[in-house]
Amino acid sequence: MFPIRQDPIRPDRGRGSGPWVGVIAGVVATTCLALAAAPAGAVLAGHGGSVKGVAISTDGRYAVSASFDNRLILWDLAELTEIRDFDAHEGAVNSVAFLPGGKRLVSGSDDGTVRLWDATSGALLHTFEGHQGKVAAVAVSPDGRRAASAGWDRTLRLWDLEERVPLRVLEGHKNNVNAVAFSPDGARLLSGSYDATLRLWRVADGAPLATLRGHDFGVTSVAFTPDGRRAVSASVDETVRIWDLERGAQLATLVGHEGPVFGVAVSADGRLAASGGIDRTVIVWNLESGTFRRALYGHDKPVWSLAFTPDGERLLSAGSDEVVRLWDLEGGSEIGGTGPAQDRVLAAGVPPEAVAADPRGAALFRKCAACHTVIANGAKRAGPTLRGLFGRHAGTVGGYKYSQALRGADLIWTEETVDALFAEGPHRFTPGSKMPIQRMTSAEDRAHLIAFLKRITTPQIE
Repeated sequence: MFPIRQDPIRPDRGRGSGPWVGVIAGVVATTCLALAAAPAGAVLAGHGGSVKGVAISTDGRYAVSASFDNRLILWDLAELTEIRDFDAHEGAVNSVAFLPGGKRLVSGSDDGTVRLWDATSGALLHTFEGHQGKVAAVAVSPDGRRAASAGWDRTLRLWDLEERVPLRVLEGHKNNVNAVAFSPDGARLLSGSYDATLRLWRVADGAPLATLRGHDFGVTSVAFTPDGRRAVSASVDETVRIWDLERGAQLATLVGHEGPVFGVAVSADGRLAASGGIDRTVIVWNLESGTFRRALYGHDKPVWSLAFTPDGERLLSAGSDEVVRLWDLEGGSEIGGTGPAQDRVLAAGVPPEAVAADPRGAALFRKCAACHTVIANGAKRAGPTLRGLFGRHAGTVGGYKYSQALRGADLIWTEETVDALFAEGPHRFTPGSKMPIQRMTSAEDRAHLIAFLKRITTPQIE
C-alpha cells in the first residue's frame, strides 16, 4: 500500500545525517537572541519567544499557543485576534492541549509542571507536580478525564483531571521523552523518545504493549490516525514515518525535510499529515498513498508544532519566529499575512507612522520587540512593557515577575543607563537579570536606538 521511501525534494540525499542533538540544543538556546529579520506574513503574533506548541479547539473556533516566553495565548481563529494570555508557568511552555468543549486547557513546561487552566477566564485551576525534569509534551484523553505528560526525566505520567491527582508513572524509555498522544478511543498511549523508539502503552494499568524501532535518532513528535490503527512520527533523523500499530511494523519512511523534524499532525479525516522542522518548511503528506502533497514556505526559523482545523481545510504552524501561521491547504497559501518585514515591531505596539519615519530605528528595535511591547496597558512578553521607560525605576512595572536582581536595583532608566546597558551587556550592567546576553558595540547604533525608544515609549506618543 505504501512505498518504502519518498524523497520528492532531494531524491539523491541519504537518510538521517549528522549528530543533530547538539544542533537542536543550539537552536533552542539562540532563538531568543536571534536578530534576523522579523517574520513576514505573521498571522498570530504576540509571543516574545519561540512558539513551541499549538492546538485547536474541537469546534475550530479557537487556538491556543505555548511559548518560550513562559506564556500561553488564546486566539480567536475567525478574527485572528488575541483573546487572553495565561501567565503562571515559571519556565518555557512547550506543549498545550484543549479539553473537549474548549473550556479548559492543559499545558506542560520547562518548570516541570503540568497545569490545568480555565480557558474562559484565564484562571489557573491546578498545578500537577511530579516530573523531575522539563515537560516536553502533554495530551488529553478523548473524554477529557485524563491528561498525559512526557518528561525529560525519562517518564510518562498520567493525571486525573477530575480529581486532580496523579494516576501513575510509566517507565521504560532509555532517554528523555519528547512526545505523547492518546489513541482515539482513549485506551492507549503512544510516546516518542530521544532513545529513537516509539512505545505503546495501555492506559488502564500502564502496561507496555509494544516498542516500535526504525528511526535512526530521537523521536520528537507522534500522532495517531483517527482509526487508531496507524501512527505518524517525526524524528531528528530528518524523516516522518508511518506505522502499523496492529502489527508493530513500519509502513513508510517519508523524506523531504533538510534536517531534524520537530512536529507532526494528522487531519481529522486521516487523509493528511503535516510536518515541520529545522528547515523552516511545512510539508503536507498524503497518508492514503504515503506521498508528498505540497510544501508551505513562510516561517523564517524552525517550525515546532502543527494543528489541523477540524474540517481539514486549514493548518496552523508554530515556529521560532515567534508566530503562528494559518494556511489554506487547498491553495497552499498563507491566510491573513500582514506582509511587511516590520510586523514584529508593529505587534509590539509601535505606531506604523513611527516605523515609516525611522526605518533604521525600527530595525534596531527588533531585538527589543522580541521580548517587550510599548503598549500602555502593561502587556508583557518575556519582558515587561517599555511604555514610560525613561525616568522609571528598574523593576517597577506592575504584574511582571522580575528577577531579584532588578527588584532590588537602585537604577533609573535614562539615556545614559540604557546606553550603558547595551554597551556593557546585561550580564555586566544588570547581572542576575532575565535579559539575554546581547551587546551593541556601535555608539552610533546605540544613539539611534535610544532616540527611537524615546519616541515610541513616552506616554504622549499614541
